[in-house]
Amino acid sequence: MTSEQHLAPLRMPDRLFAELAAGGGSAAAVAFLERAERARRLLLLRTLLGHLDDLSTPLTPVPEAWRVLKEAAEKSPEPVERLLLAPATGGWISHMLRRVHGTASGPPLWAEAGHLSALALSAALHAGTEAALDVPLTGGRLHLPGLGMVQLPEVAGDLTVGRATTAGGELTVTGPGRTTGSVAVTCRPLTPRADTGTWLPLRTLTHPRPGGGAPLSVVLEDLDPYRDLDDHLPPARLDEDEAREWQRLFGEAVRILARPGPPGPGRVDPGTIRAIVPFGRTSVSPPALPFVQVSASSGDSFGGMLIVRPASALALAETLVHELQHSKLAALLHLFPLLEDDRAERYYAPWRTDPRHLTGLLHGAYAFTGVAGFWRDRLAGAEGETAERAAYFFALRRLQSRLAVRTLLASGRLTLPGRALVSGLARTLDGWLREPVPSAALARARTAAALHRTEWRLRNVDPAAEQPSDGPLFRPDRTPWPDDRTQAFAIRPAAPRTADEHLAAGDAAAALTAYADRLARDPAEPHALAGWIVARAALEPGRTARRMLARPERLQPLPSG
Repeated sequence: MTSEQHLAPLRMPDRLFAELAAGGGSAAAVAFLERAERARRLLLLRTLLGHLDDLSTPLTPVPEAWRVLKEAAEKSPEPVERLLLAPATGGWISHMLRRVHGTASGPPLWAEAGHLSALALSAALHAGTEAALDVPLTGGRLHLPGLGMVQLPEVAGDLTVGRATTAGGELTVTGPGRTTGSVAVTCRPLTPRADTGTWLPLRTLTHPRPGGGAPLSVVLEDLDPYRDLDDHLPPARLDEDEAREWQRLFGEAVRILARPGPPGPGRVDPGTIRAIVPFGRTSVSPPALPFVQVSASSGDSFGGMLIVRPASALALAETLVHELQHSKLAALLHLFPLLEDDRAERYYAPWRTDPRHLTGLLHGAYAFTGVAGFWRDRLAGAEGETAERAAYFFALRRLQSRLAVRTLLASGRLTLPGRALVSGLARTLDGWLREPVPSAALARARTAAALHRTEWRLRNVDPAAEQPSDGPLFRPDRTPWPDDRTQAFAIRPAAPRTADEHLAAGDAAAALTAYADRLARDPAEPHALAGWIVARAALEPGRTARRMLARPERLQPLPSG
């Protein structure tokens, strides 16, 4: 891969766009998106190199580091291509472009630009070429993308300049010593080995491919400074037990996703995943929650995702589907102007506690259409509590996604390709809404959806303001709030005690009484008030109930029972 490569125009066939618009996408459709992301990555890299060519730096100048990388690419193009197209490399390129345009911050610019030298060293090791580069050492550490990290002992200073050389697959890194003139470490990064203290190898998650062939291998990225969505991060090395738990859950999640059948929403090839960034925990203690508490991805890092490890392989499999949907839509947004977004955060997203802008709503609708498809697949042939949970989440996510799609279609801000995409999602969801779901799970899903929207309005919408045509006006004192009900309503309580449990069990009368007791003590408490409104609407359906659910923030006076 060189900067002189000519990129052919990309024209997506209509059939591939239609597959993606339905919320799914065949292997051919995803491969097209990957080719498009490759072209974008090279264009951004070329732009960045233009900004950095004349950068004043104590390190090896950027043009020389680029020359070393190109020389390695000419000898071993495939591994160097993987390095440049890795999610963390995309994060670094975009972060650096924000740095040079003054919209991001971080360590000294010369130090962050030195990451190109680290890429060049990794490329030289793969190619077996010789290189000698001055590199930034952060706390004595040098990260080699796609390989691991060197840790020099007793290095002076937090940010210093070191020297790295490669020859015949061997790497030597030298830096200023704290008590002596210099310290050095020599290792062979391409030789498989365990942590040695001075060398920490890259971790990967592996699993046999369901259809045979080379094993599936996904980077478990706990070292790369650009593994986050933007900020430069120190390494957060997982301990061995946590790494083994990730491997166990990943293997089980791949088996869950290996359901035969045609491609469609919720069905993904785990081989599309390029990297998983474990977030928020480095050991097995304290115990993980059964569901994923936080996950995220970035359009700059196709195929990468940041996840707080759950205790459940099913939850991990669902999150892999969710985040790959975000990657696909981000790639589509790089190819097509799908909407005209003024970035005003004024839209209700049924899976968020805060108002969202239109692009965020589109991302959510696309991701949760995939999630609905995932639970639809789980429902087929399931029994007992597994079937109950799958039915609930399928019913909930199809309902929530269709509401978001309706908002998008009514916004007047979709382009022609955007309307084609969202209309494709609508057709998928409308077909699913006609599919039968056990009545108890369907009732809980509808109740959970109504509770979320009601509490969202109570906590976010200004009750004293008239609602303009382009959306509600929001309370100046709104704060984040916990969405406890989405997970809690998944299973019908066997012995309900709380107001929420009575409502989840289908006993709206008992729930209403319990909510009224709580409101007698705190009449403005939004969680209880939302429950009271939904329970009252269930017991007394009609025009008054519809008005309460539509504008709950205007309910005055507060109920007394």
